[in-house]
Amino acid sequence: MSPRPRARAGVPRAAAPAAAQSRNCAPRDAVIKRLAEKYGESRQSIGMGQQGMVMETFASADTGSWTITVTTPNGMTCLVASGQSYEVLAEALPNTDSDA
Repeated sequence: MSPRPRARAGVPRAAAPAAAQSRNCAPRDAVIKRLAEKYGESRQSIGMGQQGMVMETFASADTGSWTITVTTPNGMTCLVASGQSYEVLAEALPNTDSDA
């Protein structure tokens, strides 16, 4: 696998979702389409954040690339981070029994 640039053409990385500037964010549909078409990434996980924001992780099983996004209540999606070597894990919780 060859490393890819940290910023993706047409959808640059945001330093923080709160700084939802137009150069860091785009309508969710456009971001999802770009991640699928250019990087082969699909949604792998989702979670609710503060103030109605939705965090999603997108990744490609074929290339190992991944992207974390945050979508605001108004539908704007900001790119937070990206990288390589994405893996799905199913780790057991550590034993917290005090008798152990």
